[in-house]
Amino acid sequence: MTTGKPTTAASLVRFFSITFAVTWTCFIAGALLSTRAPTLAGLRWPLLILGAFAPSAVAVWLTARDEGRAATRALLRRVVAWRVGLRWYAFALGYMAAIKLAVALVYRAITGAWPQFGHQAWYAVMAAMVVATIFGGPLGEEIGWRGYALPRLATRFGLARASVLLGLVWACWHLPVFFMPGLDQYGQSFPVYLLQVTALSVAMAWLYGNTNGSLLLAILMHSAVNQSKDIVPSIVTAATNPFALSTSLVAWLTIALLWVAAAYFLVRMSRGTADRGPTATADSGPTALRTAD
Repeated sequence: MTTGKPTTAASLVRFFSITFAVTWTCFIAGALLSTRAPTLAGLRWPLLILGAFAPSAVAVWLTARDEGRAATRALLRRVVAWRVGLRWYAFALGYMAAIKLAVALVYRAITGAWPQFGHQAWYAVMAAMVVATIFGGPLGEEIGWRGYALPRLATRFGLARASVLLGLVWACWHLPVFFMPGLDQYGQSFPVYLLQVTALSVAMAWLYGNTNGSLLLAILMHSAVNQSKDIVPSIVTAATNPFALSTSLVAWLTIALLWVAAAYFLVRMSRGTADRGPTATADSGPTALRTAD
């Protein structure tokens, strides 16, 4: 049984509110258990994983509740929408790696020395990407961010502006992990992270618009970004203030190159048909997201 369908704005407010509430509750509870209740510290990772899957779980629940089974099936089918051009697979899997390699070249040109490179073997990165795609954040997030929120934001603001707005929300959703010892983001610069994630959101919207709303490609890109961002690490060792600006030249060069690319994508999306935005209904699906590539 379905209820009366809410407005686009109401759907977005409800989605973001519930998603943040569930995720932050799980993240904060996990952090408190590990520090104040050592006997329950084993629950930390299950809580973190549960929180990481909140965007997708909430998106599926709201779609089923408000639009019914047909819309839910349509949303989930996009997770296995693989019939796209090979170049978009290359874009999804290689985008962040290309950015980081370009950062290394610019760093070399500026300083005369190479930056520190990551030490993971390529096969370890690929294995980690497969595991993370299935069990980690990309699957737990993308049905929500690019599957549910992006089409609705684009309906109101156009795909270009929607990609920026979603990037800001997406980055802020991660804020608790910057205060959790033992995680990669602990103590790192959140302002830098915000800039990077927002630029990545633009690139992912460009990919999404050119693959007819494929969530499979969004998930693959999300996973590839997670696993290739440390080809040239941006992390500042012994950082303790998440609201301080980073002292890492690599981080600022990464931001610069990500935003050069994002500016190109924003111009193309704003000039193309996608700027009219998709309709966020089960009938029309994501086809209106198609951009002029």
